Amino acid sequence: MANIWVKKDINLLMQEASGDEKGLKRSIGPLGLMALGIGAIIGAGLFTSTPEAVANNTGPAVTISFIIAGIACVLAGLCYAEFASMIPIAGSAYTYSYATMGEFIAWIIGWDLVLEYGVASAKVATAWSEYFNKLLHNIFGFSIPYPWCHSPFQSSPEGVSGIMNAPALCIVVLLSLVLMRGVKGSSLLNSVIVVVKVSIVLLFIGFGWSFIHPANYTPYLPPNTTHVSGEFGWTGLLAGAGVVFFAFIGFDAVSTAAQEAKNPQRDMPKGILLSLLICVVLYILFAHVLTGVANYKEFKSVGREASVTYVIDTYMKGYEWLSVLVTVAILAGFSSVILVMLMGQSRVFFSMSKDGLVPPVFSQLHPRFRTPWKSNRIFLVFVGLIAAFVPATVISEMTVIGTLFAFVLVCLGIIILRKTDPAIERPFRTPWVPVVPVLGIIVCVTMMYILGAANWLRLIIWLIIGVVIYFRYGIKNSRLQKAIRNKP
Repeated sequence: MANIWVKKDINLLMQEASGDEKGLKRSIGPLGLMALGIGAIIGAGLFTSTPEAVANNTGPAVTISFIIAGIACVLAGLCYAEFASMIPIAGSAYTYSYATMGEFIAWIIGWDLVLEYGVASAKVATAWSEYFNKLLHNIFGFSIPYPWCHSPFQSSPEGVSGIMNAPALCIVVLLSLVLMRGVKGSSLLNSVIVVVKVSIVLLFIGFGWSFIHPANYTPYLPPNTTHVSGEFGWTGLLAGAGVVFFAFIGFDAVSTAAQEAKNPQRDMPKGILLSLLICVVLYILFAHVLTGVANYKEFKSVGREASVTYVIDTYMKGYEWLSVLVTVAILAGFSSVILVMLMGQSRVFFSMSKDGLVPPVFSQLHPRFRTPWKSNRIFLVFVGLIAAFVPATVISEMTVIGTLFAFVLVCLGIIILRKTDPAIERPFRTPWVPVVPVLGIIVCVTMMYILGAANWLRLIIWLIIGVVIYFRYGIKNSRLQKAIRNKP
């Protein structure tokens, strides 16, 4: 009889991590891992979630919301770092759950990670399309016709209906092809993109600082005059943390590259925590300047779209050139996020395929590039179709709640493993266990609660679909289940 709670032996995981010539190629150093983290974090969230939270939830106090969301990520990141150093296997939270909470929970988290990596990359691709069209208009004076840069479920104020989001599909195809050629090349490309977009963010902070008007910080936290929960006031800070949390999604994608790191025990914790801390500081400074240069009320109307460009063009006279560079940086940022998310998705399913929970095609490596190229092709189709035909608003909050759910299980896994396997070697140890993981669980669950019943319902439906697939395919083909059945 099948045992859905069977755990994968950590010693077996370490044997798989030894990596011979038939496995994933170890080619990423500590700087490459840190760049992967920064590349995944700084992107769509910084430029789109910040003005949204400012206008609807926090006002200038969005910096506090960034701190709250950052604390949740740091707490989870400390737990990720211990797992990544101890179990340096591709698969992220899926692999960690398999070793601590059993196969069924591992399947649930692996299926859930599709929301974080696959679906999120489709959302970012649609945002990339919008800014690409804006850049074409600003530089060349023409735009892609509305029907060919919007989904069929969207229509313009003039009543023109969309057909497909062609630019979003094209960027997914392009970056998938980059990944198929090898993670070393894609890591190098990502590192270049990271340098570009971080430089532009720093330029905006540096030049914008002298244009700050202190009066724009009053009131720093607007009162809740509408009595609607989450609209300014203290409830607004918590709701804003849930909104800007999307800006942090992706730091855990570093852990999916553990099997391709040159020295995972030493470099994985550094890559995860340093990339996260750098981005927290940049986010706080960015938000402080953005809300200091323009009044928070403007982001509800005229400054709602392309907020950074709006602030530069309206208030930072003489720096119009920076507006174009910011748009380019945003495109670069979105590209690197898509790149890392697509890589993370294929690596999670690589591990699940090696365990027999999904078909073998997801773990077949290219004979020359040693990449899971067939998996990349499958997710190219999956993500590309979503990006081309589904509006981004439909999937953004599902991405957030799915990611928070993964964080909760990782924090819980650290507590469990400290009890069940206290003697195992831990190159990096999460400090103050169980306080840190428990606090991580509390903060993440609180933010999940704030997202509301509709998002919980969508998450439950998605997980039910995953459960059906597990009992129809996964449990029958699982290597561990086969070993149990073959025991005399």
